[in-house]
Amino acid sequence: MAEITRDDIIHVMTLTAAPDRTAAWAAIDALVDRLYDRKLFTALNHLAATSEVERLYSSNTTAYPVGGRKQKKDTHWGKKTLDEGELYICHTAADIERTFFDHELIKSLGVGGMVNVPVMVSGKCIASLSISAGTDRFSEADAPELALIAALTLPLFLSAS
Repeated sequence: MAEITRDDIIHVMTLTAAPDRTAAWAAIDALVDRLYDRKLFTALNHLAATSEVERLYSSNTTAYPVGGRKQKKDTHWGKKTLDEGELYICHTAADIERTFFDHELIKSLGVGGMVNVPVMVSGKCIASLSISAGTDRFSEADAPELALIAALTLPLFLSAS
């Protein structure tokens, strides 16, 4: 199983400090793909005032374009990830179907499982990462590594505000 290396961290940190956000998101996406064999990776800015999320990055801009917004008020995953700052794991396609209104599109991308990762600052979720992969790909054991990836994205979200 692949792991995050010191060189990965240095590479991503160097890119997030540079003005070109495109290269930084591409490096994070490549890291996520190497670690989880992702089918889809999106980065969502949490717009708490309107209970929405807005896509800042997408590995598949045809299916999920940058700038797209979704209402998250009263959704189970929104409550758990955005409000409570916890991972939300869908182990199977059935979990995804119960959770997301766009489950047919998600399924068409070959996704069987996903994790939503809060990006936290001072105890508040400012953003979320959504990593979609195969069935039963994610577990609570992935939490430390996913938190590190979320932390690496902080400069990108903070500069987007």
